[in-house]
Amino acid sequence: MTLLPNYSIIVPVFNSEQSLNELFLGIRDVFTAMNQTFEVIFVDDGSEDRSWQVLEELKTAFSDRITAIRLAKNFGQHNATFCGFQFANGSQIITIDDDLQVPPAEIVKLIEAREQTKHDLIYGCFRKKEQSALRNAGSATVKKASRMFRGTAGEGSSFRLISRELVEKILSYNTYFVFIDEILHWYTGEITCVEVRHLPRKYKSSNYSIGMLIRMSGNSLIFYSTIPLKIMVYGGSALALVFFLFGAYYGCRKIFFSVPVPGYTSLIVAILFSTGIILLSLGVIGEYISRIYSIQNKKPLFSIKKII
Repeated sequence: MTLLPNYSIIVPVFNSEQSLNELFLGIRDVFTAMNQTFEVIFVDDGSEDRSWQVLEELKTAFSDRITAIRLAKNFGQHNATFCGFQFANGSQIITIDDDLQVPPAEIVKLIEAREQTKHDLIYGCFRKKEQSALRNAGSATVKKASRMFRGTAGEGSSFRLISRELVEKILSYNTYFVFIDEILHWYTGEITCVEVRHLPRKYKSSNYSIGMLIRMSGNSLIFYSTIPLKIMVYGGSALALVFFLFGAYYGCRKIFFSVPVPGYTSLIVAILFSTGIILLSLGVIGEYISRIYSIQNKKPLFSIKKII
């Protein structure tokens, strides 16, 4: 009978041929020193370099410790991580990026926080990220928006420890766009953040452009909140009330004081403004309908090409 590992480490991989060996050896050293059993699940998210060849070499050398999954194309980091969840056997699951900006040695801090708090979700949080000021500002904006609009903690990272029970709860989620942190917050409030180091990039630049970050934030807002719809409802109601009051005001002036009502200019401004609001609202509704259409088409979260 094969004993299940204590920990499963999931690594979404994209164009990281230079860092994979160092990353795995760092993870191995951590768990060897702790005398804990582990497995590493690498999910190659459509890499265009030699990442898959490196994973094949690692699998040959450490066959009992590694599972390598190759996706048919690039589905995104969260989808790749979600794929890894389905293959994890450990009682605790840890996710870590492939770029070595978080040293594997920091895994110890997650495990210690879990032992102390017994919480379902432990995040590795950063006092300062070693990246551009623009990226840091964007990240801070997303976190503040999360706290303000969706009522979530607004903290966290892709470096996390998740209990087996919590992972099993989210595995039933099957919408093609997945934002793991948001789903995790649906199922637990037992969340701890522990400060970890964040190092400068050693081998490659970030795979996330500003456009991709904005797109991901927009998808998260549409898929996991009703904020745009609420803005339409409350904003539309407020504007309708304003226009009604203006209409009543000018109507009373015309009826009771025989004051000529301003004509063409005020009418055109009102029409253009209200039409703009209507078109904006239709655009928001269209975005929600397009998401519903995508869900009904059952677009897959990921497609696996090969497993070794």
